[in-house]
Amino acid sequence: MQRYDLRHLKDDFYDKMVEILDNSKPEEVVIFMFEIGDFSPVQKSADLVKEQGHELMNSVKFNEVDWTLVVKRKA
Repeated sequence: MQRYDLRHLKDDFYDKMVEILDNSKPEEVVIFMFEIGDFSPVQKSADLVKEQGHELMNSVKFNEVDWTLVVKRKA
């Protein structure tokens, strides 16, 4: 299990998230932390995980401005 802090990328973290998932091992669980702002990144990132064929295991508000996604990479 790996954790990646993508908060420094602000609203431009989607490509990095896909890159990390593509480079992780099949069935590996990956945790992403990112800044939410107006909450639109939450739905967009969940949709992106699904489109890429991976499993969204958890989606949790971490604090007032940050969000955490737990994703299981599929083969």
